Amino acid sequence: MYMQGTKKTIVVRPFEIKKWSQGDIHPLLQRIFLARGIYSTTELDRALAKLPSPWLLSGMENMVAQLITAIKDQQKITIVADFDADGATSCAVAIKGLQLLGARKVTFVVPNRFEYGYGLTPEIVELVKLDKPDIIITVDNGISSVDGVKAAQDAGIKVLVTDHHLPGLQLPSAEAIVNPNLVDDAFPSKSLAGVGVMFYVLLALRSKLREQGWFEQQKIPEPNLAQLLDYVALGTVADVVALDKVNRILVYQGLMRIRTGRCHPGLQALIEISGRNSLTLVAADLGFALGPRLNAAGRMDDMSLGIQCLLTEDPALAKTIALQLDDLNNDRKDIEGQMKQEALALLGRMKALDGQHLPAGVCLFDENWHQGVIGILASRIKDQLHRPVIAFAPAGKDLIKGSARSIAGVHIRDVLSDIAAIHPKLLNKFGGHAMAAGLSIKMHDYPAFALAFDEVVSKRLASVDLEQKIWSDGELEEQDMTLELAELLQTAATWGQAFPEPVFHGKFDIIQARIVGQQHLKLVMRKPNGNLILDGIAFFVDKPEQWLGLRVCNAAYKLDVNEFRGQRNVQLLVQYLEKVT
Repeated sequence: MYMQGTKKTIVVRPFEIKKWSQGDIHPLLQRIFLARGIYSTTELDRALAKLPSPWLLSGMENMVAQLITAIKDQQKITIVADFDADGATSCAVAIKGLQLLGARKVTFVVPNRFEYGYGLTPEIVELVKLDKPDIIITVDNGISSVDGVKAAQDAGIKVLVTDHHLPGLQLPSAEAIVNPNLVDDAFPSKSLAGVGVMFYVLLALRSKLREQGWFEQQKIPEPNLAQLLDYVALGTVADVVALDKVNRILVYQGLMRIRTGRCHPGLQALIEISGRNSLTLVAADLGFALGPRLNAAGRMDDMSLGIQCLLTEDPALAKTIALQLDDLNNDRKDIEGQMKQEALALLGRMKALDGQHLPAGVCLFDENWHQGVIGILASRIKDQLHRPVIAFAPAGKDLIKGSARSIAGVHIRDVLSDIAAIHPKLLNKFGGHAMAAGLSIKMHDYPAFALAFDEVVSKRLASVDLEQKIWSDGELEEQDMTLELAELLQTAATWGQAFPEPVFHGKFDIIQARIVGQQHLKLVMRKPNGNLILDGIAFFVDKPEQWLGLRVCNAAYKLDVNEFRGQRNVQLLVQYLEKVT
């Protein structure tokens, strides 16, 4: 996404060509992969057979034993999900997967963020008890649900936790826990999303049931769990976890199912409503088109609607729900735009009060802000300021809820842990990752928390390079700016978080610049003294009218494919522009 306003430095990613050890590929691709720590074509193998064993996850033996008993005794299972896209897809994988393996009594509950908040809380346990389950399985939550797990067990309900969030000092006393981020866990990927953890549990469960002859005994076919990988791909990309080797395999295999027409009706409906082509879908489409529409249910209303979209086998119903999700996403965009303007006004007043300076760690609060949109707001402001940001909204009962976003080098959950250690009574609860976290505090503690956040972040920023950089894979010559190379770059790897899609840079003459769709900048570009005329597009430009007189610029861009009315042409997807005088 393009943003104007902050000067950035374009830096070429370093690489050493002599480190390439195996496989003949396009020289440009070789350079790109070396800059991402890939040294041979064998490391790019995305076959399912290359996935590590599920039995490397600690707690898996116990988890599987509990689930086998539940399936064989036909115990009633309730899935408790998170209210984001990872939680929704995790829930769909759990329900579909357990049913494929022979479970017949599987239901779900997803907390409404406006009534219950995050995770397996004692209040959610009270709601779950109405279904009278034997077992609760948490997906994408539970690792911090100490009180909720105890409340369930006190009610005679077993709890199995599947999660990927970082554990706190105290683990819940669940009957089984599977989480790759547990201390001393041997699983090679610490970046599995919640949906990936649940998928791995099903892989282990199926292998043990196979050993025990379960499928022959029940006269049911042994399921191909790969049919769930479209869910896994969507949840993994939407949760913005690092696309390490394990996640690249999972996402690639999910995309292959989608491209070959083997995805679930709900995903197909989301693809169509977002104007994407399932035959050419890429990981970025999952993150920027499907994910936001699914997330809109949890942000604006109730994620149960999103889960229904994922679970339905009826294409007509899927389309109806997808239209509702699209409407909710449009509402979210409108609210987000208003909140962003209000946040910028707050920042302006903060600068005026403090000699044009802002805190190292920025906290923002407005009593009218929407609780479901503060995470996106924090991310937008973080991108603009290049410093950790927490946006807060009212949560009722003298509480405010915060959503935190951070920058490389500042582990935001560790920041919150430090604050909790220094000020034990300040934080009501918190949890999260290195780059994103959630928390709640009392309304009257907001000023004290804002000061504490600034102090702790200031110490951590002392060793962080705050210069905003655009990382480039170098300059492209005219002969490389082809449709063939653009298509090769799209398919050569599964690009995403921590494994970024190639970005290039260069100087360009601007033949024409015009505004399209109010916020997008359409460009006609040419390298100086070059012959090749190229289309360029910069999306979501702040004040695009300021660029209409542009004649010469430096640009960072992706070599992209524009598909329009069946025609595919190369275009430059501009990530950053700066005027050259």
